[in-house]
Amino acid sequence: MLNDRLVGLQPAIRSCTKDEAGNMNMSEEQINCTISHEIHQYLFSVAYILVLLVGLPANAYALYHAGLQLKARNELGVYLLNLTISDLLYLSSLPLWLQYIFQGDDWSGSEWLCQLCGFLLYENIYVSIGFLCCISIDRYLAVVYPFRFSAFRSVRAAALVSTLVWLKELAVGVVFFRHKELSRDKHNQSVCFEHYPMQTWEFQINYYRFYIGFLFPLGILSVSYIRVLRAVGKSAGTQTFQKTRIKHLVTSTIVIFLVCFSPYHIFLLVRTVFERDCSFIEAIFNYYHFSLLLTSFNCIADPALYCFISESAQKGIQKAQEACTRVFCCCSKSHGRFSTHSTELVVTNDNVTGTSVVTLLQQIKTDV
Repeated sequence: MLNDRLVGLQPAIRSCTKDEAGNMNMSEEQINCTISHEIHQYLFSVAYILVLLVGLPANAYALYHAGLQLKARNELGVYLLNLTISDLLYLSSLPLWLQYIFQGDDWSGSEWLCQLCGFLLYENIYVSIGFLCCISIDRYLAVVYPFRFSAFRSVRAAALVSTLVWLKELAVGVVFFRHKELSRDKHNQSVCFEHYPMQTWEFQINYYRFYIGFLFPLGILSVSYIRVLRAVGKSAGTQTFQKTRIKHLVTSTIVIFLVCFSPYHIFLLVRTVFERDCSFIEAIFNYYHFSLLLTSFNCIADPALYCFISESAQKGIQKAQEACTRVFCCCSKSHGRFSTHSTELVVTNDNVTGTSVVTLLQQIKTDV
């Protein structure tokens, strides 16, 4: 459940109740399972402050570079812009969650505000996943089929696809506004988005989130990048450092996707399948919430991966590195990890192996 990114912040001790059949009962006014987790309160607050402090300037910078790509009629800029907007919406809700933590996990806002903040948590995960998939497909078509599907790599097509991604997640998110998400614990504190054990209506949503929201996009992402790496490897005209750059880029994307989203969805599925009593919840709680915490860091990873790799951003980063080197190290200019040469990236398609077909920076319009 999207509610679970903020659950686990309450230090209160809660009791577990069962019906005559031995099954868990969940009232709207009482949290049932005994969970003590003061450590999570400190861990989440520190992590959210870090994400907020780093994420805001990073995404503001990403927004600027996405605008430059849109101005250049680069369809990749459409996906980058939407990805950044999703991250900024989530970041805008962090001050409210931090207030919730600092007030002793007692929600002072309204029910609707609790639902809205929870929805922003949800959309950040699945809108981000959606646009990561869009970017992976765009790069796959650009590298493997640079001419055959050029119509699908236009700004207009990217805008249409982006609209569909948002509409899909908004339609699913409406579900969370139809259920009561603000309740009272035994200490009469207002608890926002905390369901232990899960409520009945959550099970089907969780299966949808795992299989459609996560596993299916992961398959698309993996196949796309495997094909990209294969095409780059077959290119006899591509220089070694160019191949290395592309491989590092696609590998980093896969790693960030797996690190930020895989652990959470695995534990979400485990909870959905096996969670039936309080003992199971207490056993899995720490692992589940650590995986939940990892999802927040995609707000930092997204701009670092997709915007800071552009040529103009690379030059800016290298200049900053060189300035820091002169000030703090008093040594010669650092060559940095990024190359600032305007060298074309040579790619191939399935029919012309080893031939320079088009460049990613100009003809493909992909700022890799």
